[in-house]
Amino acid sequence: MHKEFLMGNAAIAMGAVAAGVDLASGYPGTPSTEVLENTAKLRPEGVYVEWSVNEKAALEVAAGASYAGARCLVTMKQMGLNVASDPLMTLEYIGVKGGVVILVADDPGPISSQTEQDTRRYASFSKLPCFDPSSVKEAYEMAFEAFEFSEKYGTPVILRPTTRICHAYASIDVRDESEYVTHKPEGFIKDSKRFVIFPRLSFKNHGNIVKRNDELSEVFSNDPRNILTPPGKNSKKGIAAGGISYAHLMEALKDIPDDDKPSVLKISTPHPFPYSLSERFMRDRDEVLVLEELEPVIEDELLKTAGKYYLSTKVSGKHTGDVRAAGENSIDDVFSYVSKFIGIKPLEEPSDVLSDAPSLPVRPPVLCAGCPHRASFYAVKRAMKGKKTVFGGDIGCYTLGNAMPLDMVDSCLCMGAGITIPQGIGHIEPDTRCFGFVGDSTFFASGITGIVNAVYNQSEMTVIILDNSTTAMTGHQPHPGTGHTLMGDVVEKVDIEKVLRGVGVTHVETVDPLDLDKAIEAVKRADSKKGVKAIIFRSPCVALIRKGRALKIDENKCIRCKKCIKEIGCPALSVEDGRIVIDGSLCNGCSLCERICPTGAIKKEADHE
Repeated sequence: MHKEFLMGNAAIAMGAVAAGVDLASGYPGTPSTEVLENTAKLRPEGVYVEWSVNEKAALEVAAGASYAGARCLVTMKQMGLNVASDPLMTLEYIGVKGGVVILVADDPGPISSQTEQDTRRYASFSKLPCFDPSSVKEAYEMAFEAFEFSEKYGTPVILRPTTRICHAYASIDVRDESEYVTHKPEGFIKDSKRFVIFPRLSFKNHGNIVKRNDELSEVFSNDPRNILTPPGKNSKKGIAAGGISYAHLMEALKDIPDDDKPSVLKISTPHPFPYSLSERFMRDRDEVLVLEELEPVIEDELLKTAGKYYLSTKVSGKHTGDVRAAGENSIDDVFSYVSKFIGIKPLEEPSDVLSDAPSLPVRPPVLCAGCPHRASFYAVKRAMKGKKTVFGGDIGCYTLGNAMPLDMVDSCLCMGAGITIPQGIGHIEPDTRCFGFVGDSTFFASGITGIVNAVYNQSEMTVIILDNSTTAMTGHQPHPGTGHTLMGDVVEKVDIEKVLRGVGVTHVETVDPLDLDKAIEAVKRADSKKGVKAIIFRSPCVALIRKGRALKIDENKCIRCKKCIKEIGCPALSVEDGRIVIDGSLCNGCSLCERICPTGAIKKEADHE
């Protein structure tokens, strides 16, 4: 063993590698992304790693490898589990041969997600064991142990860290390479009675799963990660917590005198729930407070415990309004809840030593200066001005096209829905021109289905593919259109235009959105056609390739009309003392503002010189 200072996601990857993982697959999504990236970086020779086209594909690839006896890691964020839910539900009934650990990173807040989805509910729904780490150290250990547990009980295991675990850092003990598990897959042995799902097999295995989970409830009641600590003198009150909320609770209890400290129940395995342990915890308590993110999962289970064992213990938490129902728990939140619960005075607020400090500026997320998506949205906006049009948005950087002054995203539901939602609107309002925006990565992940649906059902719409040659929002991961894989192999690009034509889209154009006049004309041409049309706006992400030198304002030509600011909202443009200025540290020289300036006051630096 040796110590390393690791981010939570890196620790999870290192735990999986140490456990002898043979295959790792996933789809990028904050806060999970770095797990697979670190697995690829750390992988020993012979370990296969891939960014799959989406989470469903990732889990199905892992299932196949597991059938051959391989240990498999699958990574995604909580929204991705919705995409993977089809194989997830069935794989539990089939079971696994090689261990399968499904890393699902939840995002309380939410910080970078559409919803505050709680994967512990999915674990219960799918009848899967769930490990809920409360620290970077525990995330590492659980990632290692989950593979052996998966194989022992023949089931996939969900590992559910949250954002503050994924992105926290800690110095932890990790195994030396000589201590890594050496795992050799047996290979696939044909057995249709095991690997082919039929109703009769499902019925039989359903009963086995229920029986197994009853057994696991007892196993987890004696698991050393589920901890019951004795109280101080305040013996009639207890606090139950899990995940990062448990870590916050331990921090808060440091400031509370020992005699006032309640008994604490730590739940590291929320499903199957350790009922015997929770019964021992609740039997001697008059009242229990529950601290957790996000859903009242532990709280509900303690209420079941009270009913199952005929206990009169009062359970307080989200249901009773004693704990906030949504969002993250901070240490301050937890201390406030605990102080009120055990009846002590809250900590005094720190002295107002920074009363003269200015408040932090409000910084809403915006498209980067020079982002080609801004030009794409602006071209469509100009081309469709004055026409009744709906713009379907999707998941990615380009969701930010909803912000003023662009205001070009009328809907955003989930990945791929930017193409299908406009179809629904168009069927109800045939006089509405329907546009669907989708990024190149999302096109491969879930956009193709919607386009096939539009062609097959004879929709009238224009699909805009925003191709910046990367998966930009989650950190520039490769995808089928980039020409390289996570393992560094150079491969043939999947041609988006050929895919579109292959599924029946007859009018397809590829245009550089920064060539504004051509982009506008391409949109007008597409709009004039019948059926499903597509424009690929292709220009690389500005974070990967800088467009050119920063632009300058010619004060002699500038008439202060502010069109450059009001039309496109580029963060590099601002007004100072009535003058239009360009921040040279932000400007990437995309020249979009130059093209819309009515007086030619914006030029490249060389033009001024």
